[in-house]
Amino acid sequence: MHVLQSLSLIGVLAISAAAAAVPDDPHNVTPIDVNSPAPKFVAKEVDGRAFQFDPTSLRQPILIIFYRGGWCPYCNAQLQDLHTAVPQIVAMGYQVLFLSTDQPKLLYSSLKEKVDYHLLSDSSMDAAHAFGVAFHVDATTLAKMKTYGIDLEATQGTARHELPVPAVFIVDRNGVVRFRHYDPDYTVRLDAAHVLEAAKNAQGIASGG
Repeated sequence: MHVLQSLSLIGVLAISAAAAAVPDDPHNVTPIDVNSPAPKFVAKEVDGRAFQFDPTSLRQPILIIFYRGGWCPYCNAQLQDLHTAVPQIVAMGYQVLFLSTDQPKLLYSSLKEKVDYHLLSDSSMDAAHAFGVAFHVDATTLAKMKTYGIDLEATQGTARHELPVPAVFIVDRNGVVRFRHYDPDYTVRLDAAHVLEAAKNAQGIASGG
C-alpha cells in the first residue's frame, strides 16, 4: 500500500512539475532551438484517431504551424493568407501540418472559411509543450475572452486553460529543426511570402546548398 501511495505521489509531482514548466506569460515561452532534434508528439485527426509525430522516421520535411483555434480571427486570416503558399510548399516535397487547440470535432467547422489543409487537434497541448510554445491563460484573460463569446473549455474540451504562442517550425527529413518563428503578440503572424521563403531556404540547407 505504501509503495502504491508513493508511486501515486510521484505521478502527481511529475504532472505538477510539467505544469509548472509552462509559463503564465506568452513572452516567457522557450521554443525549441534551430538545429535541435525535433520532439515527438501525439495529436488527433478530425475523426479522433491519434496522429503520432516521430522525427526519427520522417519520409519528408515537415512544416508545422501552431495556431490558437477557429474562434481566433487572426488565425483565420493567417490560414487564408497561406492558401496560395501551401500548395507550392507541398509541391516542394513538404508535409504541412496545422496544429489547433480546438478539439477534433471542431477543427474544420469552427473556421470562418473552408480550407483543405491537414488540421490536427492539439487540445491536449502535447505538441505545444514539446515545442516549447505553450503558456497558461490567466483568469482575467479567460473572463475577457468569454465576453467575446470564446470559451476555451468548450472549444478544447478540457479545463487546461493553455494556448500556444502562434508559431511556425520547419523540420527536415532527419528530424532536425531548421527554422522557427514565433511572436508572443498573437496578432503578429508570419505571412505567406516569408513562410514560402523559409521553406525554400530550409530545403537549401538540407541539400547542402
